[in-house]
Amino acid sequence: MNEKTFLSTFHLPWAAGPAHDFPYPIESRPAAVLICLQPPFDDLQVLFTERASHLTHHAGQISFPGGKYEQSDDGLIATALREAEEEIGLNANDVRILGTLPEYKTISGFTVLPVVGILDQCLCLDKDLNIDRNEVSRVFQVPLAHLMNKSQYFTHEVKRKNYSFPVYFIQYENDVIWGATAGMTAALCKHFDAYKHIR
Repeated sequence: MNEKTFLSTFHLPWAAGPAHDFPYPIESRPAAVLICLQPPFDDLQVLFTERASHLTHHAGQISFPGGKYEQSDDGLIATALREAEEEIGLNANDVRILGTLPEYKTISGFTVLPVVGILDQCLCLDKDLNIDRNEVSRVFQVPLAHLMNKSQYFTHEVKRKNYSFPVYFIQYENDVIWGATAGMTAALCKHFDAYKHIR
């Protein structure tokens, strides 16, 4: 999937409805993640990180670069860019912002703004990034077309407080993306699927 094809649907009115973990606290803390698209331009890739195994929370899980809002941030887009630079050394000046998804509330008490950006040059993940090994064990990429194909998703129904809700999983090669990261990605996929008749 190239940038033109992506933008032709991404900028249409949001069709996927709200998305969130359940249950989630009424009071939550603001945070942001960066969904970063990476060339080649005819087959865009999405950058993911694997969290370091020694972390107290979500160790070893797949996630987007991101984190909680700081008072020094000039808004949540700035939060996503700052966290991406701190975690994987991605220069904020190299990211062209395309837009955002609706906020995603997590069971851990965050209201996360997914920020979508694109790189205008191809990075070598092994050479051009400076990974903070205290937070991230590795960076890898998944084809955007794979993530926008609903057949690549499977769900597990979980019951909490007499409510059932889906937990999303995405398999790509030897990696499994799940939880809030897969939930945000699934919301974007649902948006694309809703408009598949016009592509």
